[in-house]
Amino acid sequence: MGRVTPEQEGRAARGWLTSRAPAGASGGGSVSRISPPTAERPAGLGGRVRGAVRTLSPGYLALVMATGIMSVAMSEHGLPGLSLALLWLAVACYVVLVVLYAWRLLRYRADAGGDLRDPARAFGFFTIVAGTDVLGTRLAADGQALVAFALLTAAGAAWLALVYVVPWLAALHGRSQVIAEVNGTWFIWAVATQSVAVLSATLEPAVQTGRAALAFLAMFCWSVGIFLYGAAAVFVAARILFYGLSPRDLTPPYWVAMGATAITVLAGARIVAMASAPAVDATRHLIAGFSVLFWAFGTWLFPPLIAAWVWRHIVHKVPLGYEAALWAIIFPLGMYSVAAYSLDAEGHLPIAGVIGEVEGWVALAAWVVTFAAMLCHLCRTLLQEPPVPSASAMAEPSGGP
Repeated sequence: MGRVTPEQEGRAARGWLTSRAPAGASGGGSVSRISPPTAERPAGLGGRVRGAVRTLSPGYLALVMATGIMSVAMSEHGLPGLSLALLWLAVACYVVLVVLYAWRLLRYRADAGGDLRDPARAFGFFTIVAGTDVLGTRLAADGQALVAFALLTAAGAAWLALVYVVPWLAALHGRSQVIAEVNGTWFIWAVATQSVAVLSATLEPAVQTGRAALAFLAMFCWSVGIFLYGAAAVFVAARILFYGLSPRDLTPPYWVAMGATAITVLAGARIVAMASAPAVDATRHLIAGFSVLFWAFGTWLFPPLIAAWVWRHIVHKVPLGYEAALWAIIFPLGMYSVAAYSLDAEGHLPIAGVIGEVEGWVALAAWVVTFAAMLCHLCRTLLQEPPVPSASAMAEPSGGP
């Protein structure tokens, strides 16, 4: 069998592993779904892996975000063994995904650049920042301050580049109607910013020098993150008002709207708990009050998000299968539990701790189901040979009478 070219891999992967609806086909053209095998498919395991790398979602580090925050949540639940297992699983997933992203950038640069210019997919790159910071936050809790600081440095550099480049490229080089392509991934813009604040505030008590700088960075990113959340909310609201939403448009990333409020609460609670510093002293009471408000708003978002899920999958019977975007539901669930615990720990809202404890078990169950579905999906799409179409199907004419 001859060597498969990158162009053949890309065509086969796009036709077999994933497909994306054309713009306007379902409101915004941003829905990803699993497609049935086609006549042209990757040759062998190597071809399937290369095809998967070429079409790798820019937001797949949401897997690390979800697993890392579940590790934090289980630590809060008093299950150190499970928390440690989830931590090392998050580390393993992080290493694998970083390698795959580097591979994609080096070999399939045009595809990665296309994602960066696509308003429907570009904001998924912010999971690189958030995943790195969530992992660093969990490692800092285990006393790995040096590793956590290195991760903060890497995440901060990535954030500084992406926070300007992604929205600019999405608007400048995206499709003619950018608003039509807006979706829930735009809220990751705010999540990534708040994740820098969380890790900075977590590291501040663990270092002897530079504490004032970390306090300022935490306060700065917390403040910017609030404005970016508002901006994302305006864009999403405009998208819904002007273009509407079909059941297929209500993809899992819309849950990030709630997750962004939760990480804002966690960042605020950790800033309030920091030692005296000029930036903290000037904003401590303001941040404490806003943290409670964001927790209340995030709690209020649960019913409409659940109703949207029912409307999509039960009323309109959109198939529920594994997709990378499902981790955009698990992360908000886990983050909400951790944020609620943080409010309880600081004495701002004791009832939040009770709600967070119950919700944490729901998040763990959802994580287990999603992780199992991911393993089955990987086995089915990468390890198993796709069925060969019958001769009659291959010979069937493409046109009608």
